[in-house]
Amino acid sequence: MKLTIYMPALNEAEGIGDVIRSLPKEIEGIDEVKILVVDDGSTDDTAKIAKESGADVVSHGFNKGVGSAFQSAVQYSLENGVDILVSIDADRQFNSDQIPHIIKPILNKEADMVTGNRFANGIPENMPKSKYWGNEQMSKLISLISGQRFRDVSCGFRAYNREALLRLNLFGAFTYTQESILDMVFKGLRVVEFPVDVIYFKERKSRVAGSIVKYAFRTSNIILSTLRDYKPMVFFGGMGGVLISIGLLMEIFLGIFFLISGNFTPFKFVGFMGFGFLVFGLLLIIVGLLANMFNRVRVNQEKILYELKKERYDD
Repeated sequence: MKLTIYMPALNEAEGIGDVIRSLPKEIEGIDEVKILVVDDGSTDDTAKIAKESGADVVSHGFNKGVGSAFQSAVQYSLENGVDILVSIDADRQFNSDQIPHIIKPILNKEADMVTGNRFANGIPENMPKSKYWGNEQMSKLISLISGQRFRDVSCGFRAYNREALLRLNLFGAFTYTQESILDMVFKGLRVVEFPVDVIYFKERKSRVAGSIVKYAFRTSNIILSTLRDYKPMVFFGGMGGVLISIGLLMEIFLGIFFLISGNFTPFKFVGFMGFGFLVFGLLLIIVGLLANMFNRVRVNQEKILYELKKERYDD
């Protein structure tokens, strides 16, 4: 049983060596523990110090984003026969002593993916309230879309078994945390949360969520794209249903006004607008039906990709 502890790193030369040395080298139930650092375009000695500290290093020529770094870690894991991949941040926010605990549901065959929950005991100390509120709203959205309750969908402390690594097919370069949960749930894999400790340093600014507005916009784009691909009828049909409802309300209003006054003036434009909403709403529903039909092709392609991965990396 091989386990790799993966850390994305961007200009972490100051502390990356200490973090690597603090990681567990032996874990019960694991035969081999390796450490992987994905250097995401650092301009300091992050890669050099990581190698000197005993980690394998995959370097990006420029900063591609946490999502791309994670995809590099998945590729490395598949190519090197890794059975469990654990992701943890390189900034010492998380307690690495909890790694043996977060992989237990996987070792016990109870989960395919385990994601850390930083909010089991409320708001962590020094965490900005705006950031907590944003995480809470994002968790509610992912829970609604996936049909499974999640408290924390943005935590970078996670564990994946090999089945999850083979089935993951992500596209977001900016981040991967929400997209990976939806990808796993939609594919019928078991995703569970595990309470983890976290420390927020007052002086440190998040590189992923430095701007709440920018982070919300970019992650929402990834989530909506995932919903469009996996649940096209919900995506297009939902928008179409809203437009049709608005159009019907406009036409009903105009009809009632005509019954009362005997003419359409001065609300003729309401009738034309309502008709437009009805037409566009119907077109969106038709697009949803077509996309849902094409979604079957995507599902079959995912199955073929999975079998090709198994043949390439496992056989």
